Amino acid sequence: MKTLRDVKIGETVKVKKLNGEGAIKRRIMDMGITKGVDIYIRKVAPLGDPVEITVRGYELSLRKADAEMIEVE
Repeated sequence: MKTLRDVKIGETVKVKKLNGEGAIKRRIMDMGITKGVDIYIRKVAPLGDPVEITVRGYELSLRKADAEMIEVE
């Protein structure tokens, strides 16, 4: 199982599955991260938190904990 947290800078991946329950999963989906969408990893902060991504044409920063809930391929 590869998560968004494991992806290197400059890679583009496709969302395979969203883990998590209730409000957390809904918040991730409200940001535009849904099954099948492509995500490009732009930057990772020096200590690994947050991760800056491009999804659906806009930039977004995700916490490490949220990035670990997103399975990618």
